[in-house]
Amino acid sequence: MRSYDDFCGVARALTVVGERWALLVVRELLLGPKRFADLTRGLPAISQNVLSQRLRELEHAGLVTRRVLGPPASARVYELTARGRELEETLLALGRWGSRQPLPPTGQLSVDALMLALRTTYDPGPDGGPTSPVAVRVGADRFVAVADPGGGLTVTRGETDRCVATVATDDVGSLLEVVYGYRRLDDAERDGLLRMRGDRRSALRFLGCFPRPVTTGDPPPAG
Repeated sequence: MRSYDDFCGVARALTVVGERWALLVVRELLLGPKRFADLTRGLPAISQNVLSQRLRELEHAGLVTRRVLGPPASARVYELTARGRELEETLLALGRWGSRQPLPPTGQLSVDALMLALRTTYDPGPDGGPTSPVAVRVGADRFVAVADPGGGLTVTRGETDRCVATVATDDVGSLLEVVYGYRRLDDAERDGLLRMRGDRRSALRFLGCFPRPVTTGDPPPAG
């Protein structure tokens, strides 16, 4: 890894995670371990050679480790170490800051990236967010969203029987369009792009907690 020859903590951090794709690899592992193939699906624009190199560098830095899942999977996965998980708040802060940047003309959003976006844009508002866990299903991926007492949102991979409502969709784009107001919820339900089960009121409160970020290219609000 290249050094900045600078004693500053920021420079020393960038020596470890400042290479292109490094922090996005960490982003894809925040919610749990993944196989190499899962990482390539979450980062479709990265070559396998570059991904392998970044994983080796992150392993060498003590941020990522490899292990084999027990039966019946018996799959080799990558996961963050305790030190790697310390980057979570940094990534959330970067996500909040970056959400105000103009969107690029082309691009994709991984499922894990959308979950991170939900965390960084969550705003329960005066009515408050959901009072019970909500299951979020995007294709084959399963998540549980829980409102924090401090006004934040925690998203974890997996399922639990404590969820009172389920929000399900077959693709990332449909959920993104609904939560950020690019598509009306009624239209998405009618077209089968988004489905709600269980306590509809809790599901609606959850979906209403994500104001679209105002980007630097947007006109200033009237008045």
